[in-house]
Amino acid sequence: MEVQGIINKYSRAYQFLNGIGLNLDAHMDPSYPPFNDTPILQYYRNTTSLLVKPLAYNGGGDIPVEDSPIIGLPQTSYTDFHVMSMKDDIEGGMDVSYYGPLQFGTPGQDLTVSVDTGSADLWIPTTCPSCSNAQFAPAGSSTFQNSKRKVSLVYGAGRVSGTVARDTVSLGSLSVDQQHFIAVRTESEDFMEYPSSGLLGLAFKSISQMNTPNFFENLLSARKLAAGIFSIHLTRGQEDGSQICFGCYDLTKTVGPTRWLNLTTRTYWTINMDGITSNKLETTPTNLTAAIDSGTSLMLVPDTVAKQFYGMIPGSKDASMERGEGFYTYPCSSPITISLSFSGKPFSMRTDDFNIGKLSEESTDCVGGIVGVDPSSGFPSNLAIVGDVFLKSWYTTFDYGGNRVGFAPSVNNK
Repeated sequence: MEVQGIINKYSRAYQFLNGIGLNLDAHMDPSYPPFNDTPILQYYRNTTSLLVKPLAYNGGGDIPVEDSPIIGLPQTSYTDFHVMSMKDDIEGGMDVSYYGPLQFGTPGQDLTVSVDTGSADLWIPTTCPSCSNAQFAPAGSSTFQNSKRKVSLVYGAGRVSGTVARDTVSLGSLSVDQQHFIAVRTESEDFMEYPSSGLLGLAFKSISQMNTPNFFENLLSARKLAAGIFSIHLTRGQEDGSQICFGCYDLTKTVGPTRWLNLTTRTYWTINMDGITSNKLETTPTNLTAAIDSGTSLMLVPDTVAKQFYGMIPGSKDASMERGEGFYTYPCSSPITISLSFSGKPFSMRTDDFNIGKLSEESTDCVGGIVGVDPSSGFPSNLAIVGDVFLKSWYTTFDYGGNRVGFAPSVNNK
């Protein structure tokens, strides 16, 4: 079950969020200041004309500057960026995971990886007898190095184990010569049905099980990006159209300016969450640290918060017996509206994302995408995991230099 997998994934969250057992943070090049979103604000103040050319002052990547709605930073001389197109893995009507292509080795071997802001390590199967997806062939790369250092990881979907290796990893024009990754030799059955081969962790080096910078941090250290950000757009029920923009911001994926929230830690991408509102009338106050996690499809909160939240929805019921511990149902016909409050700022959640399906084919009750977790399971009592049920409504920018996360209303919501 995904919920138990997420609990396992965050099994060390209590220690990390309290500064215990952290690696030294990666040292980003100081020439990357906070992202300058002034041109974005100017764009949305003048919606009667398309200000693409003034916005695209840096260019880079594969898009000519005169045609690009992609924004970089004008005050740097490092003008590269790249947009990774991602696939949406849809199962039973749910958007389960989002994945895109990377190249490994010399010459490059094409593999796909799930994009996960809730972890900090990169792994791919390498001469893995039990793995069913496409694998990396070390013998085919002239630059592959294996340290033989063993490591195991627990993620939302299962466990992988292997050795720490290094090789060239590339995305379009962006390349890291000696990127560390886990050369996976065994993986649990949970990964067998995944459409992607591996996983790209984009949280901070401080929580890396390899104790090495991730792909994005290495691009920053080498001063290869136009901006110290990556931005994510997730589709809803649509296989194509999702993307992650490394070093850039794509105006075509938004319908409004970004609102910024300061990070509370440099471990996961964590911000302060102080409430959940239902039907614009009642609010469940919270005092939670929210981890913004593109690798999780649901939203997890402590069970006391979930109970209070569903108590605000008439007709809601505990669905532990039918769907598992922490799940609730509500009347499918209920005209509910939901919003999350981060640092006092409200951000709405689409009802069709919150609704993860009927309890049964004949039922008039639907299952909610906000799930409660008992702290006795090891899940921190002050933690929320904010996954794709929320992120599909918001174009999300992760600003490494500014120590913040930004949400802009997604084009999905037109």
